[in-house]
Amino acid sequence: MVPLIHFNEEVTGARWDEDAKRWTVTSTSGEWNAQVVVMANGSLSDPVIPSFPGLERFSGPTFHTARWDATANLDGKRVAVVGTGASAIQVIPAIQPRVKQLVVVQRTPAWVIPRHDRAVSDLRRALHRRFPITQRLVRLQQHLFHELLFYPFRHRVARSIVEKLLARHLKHQVRDPALRRALAPTYAIGCKRLLLSDDYYLAMTQPNVSLVSSAVERVTPRGVVTVDGSEHEVDVIILATGFRVTDPILAPVVIGRDGRSLAESWQGSPTAYMGTTVAGFPNLFMLGGPNTGLGHSSVIMMFEAQCGHVADVLAQLDARGARAVEPTAEAQARYVAWMDESLASTVWSSGCSSWYLDRTGRNSTLWPFGVGLFRRTLARVREGDYAFVR
Repeated sequence: MVPLIHFNEEVTGARWDEDAKRWTVTSTSGEWNAQVVVMANGSLSDPVIPSFPGLERFSGPTFHTARWDATANLDGKRVAVVGTGASAIQVIPAIQPRVKQLVVVQRTPAWVIPRHDRAVSDLRRALHRRFPITQRLVRLQQHLFHELLFYPFRHRVARSIVEKLLARHLKHQVRDPALRRALAPTYAIGCKRLLLSDDYYLAMTQPNVSLVSSAVERVTPRGVVTVDGSEHEVDVIILATGFRVTDPILAPVVIGRDGRSLAESWQGSPTAYMGTTVAGFPNLFMLGGPNTGLGHSSVIMMFEAQCGHVADVLAQLDARGARAVEPTAEAQARYVAWMDESLASTVWSSGCSSWYLDRTGRNSTLWPFGVGLFRRTLARVREGDYAFVR
């Protein structure tokens, strides 16, 4: 029996065979043929390793948060964390009590909102067991709260209110005025990714933590040298330097109907119809494709909607007796134009630099509305937007 899941496998390429109407997928263990390919490799999966001069000559362990080195002993060590994004604010509170000294290298401070994380009491567990509807109500409450977080991204007044609330949260957790100023963002909330944490600010106030508000210039065998000329001697360097979001690692090796790769088709700015299918790439579906990211809520709900859409398209493929399906170029162009027009009035287009923007300056990452509209948009297969080939 052929196993359904192959672990420790790396896909190295995929090519559409127009005559056979099938994909040929190559991987580290061989070659595979498939009528349909679903790319679900994630947008936050391929780490960005910065090209700091001298990084390879550092004498201690160096690793990215996405490639965590479990063999590296951090206890009692001097550790540098480069970056203050979503990965860093999870790592810093977790390792701060263990290390001798923690140097946090920050280029740009982030807006941090309370996570409100707490243990679930026995009474509450019993209530959920006895009345399962209460679980659904809690989930609905969480969903509506995060949907409300979208409004500051489109409305200046809402943005101003939330910024004042979060400034108060920072002041409450960080008493030192100098540290508080260094941790305070100077850009509009949401322009870069919002971060959720209850303990990041508290960890930053601990005596064994120092904040360096200067980018890394180079790395020496003993530590990191920042642009301000300071050298920070450390034993371990942890890179919290983000991911290849707008430059997917598989894009150059996925070859479509006309012999062009996704990367060649996109020319540095990923586009897709409903963030899920691409003209010229039959029977190829993407989960977490262009303009499906969120700055305010869970992308799991986006993936759920995409899975339903993929299932509906494949059902129509079978019902029509067709062998291949792809969006029309016109439908895709119309959808992308709607995305660009809708994104123009959001905070993400207000001028700050973020990983939401691709190398052309276009926001090819985020969905410009609430989750509900995305789910409704993908809820049906629009007649004429897809071309079915027998």
